[in-house]
Amino acid sequence: MTNETESAIEKSTRTQRFAEWLMRREEARSEKESNLESLVRLNVLVSFLTLGLVGGFETVRLAVSMIPYL
Repeated sequence: MTNETESAIEKSTRTQRFAEWLMRREEARSEKESNLESLVRLNVLVSFLTLGLVGGFETVRLAVSMIPYL
């Protein structure tokens, strides 16, 4: 009887450890995704600033007006 109880406790702890590992992995993944979103936004901002410096304000205005068509 004690062997069955120990086995059940071991399975629940293994399951619990696996669930905790999954949660940590998901948290790390969501942090990476939010960092990636920040980098994409920064890249878009820098691209528009570069476009503005090279092509002027009218070029930026044209590019912004074309965004809904993408």
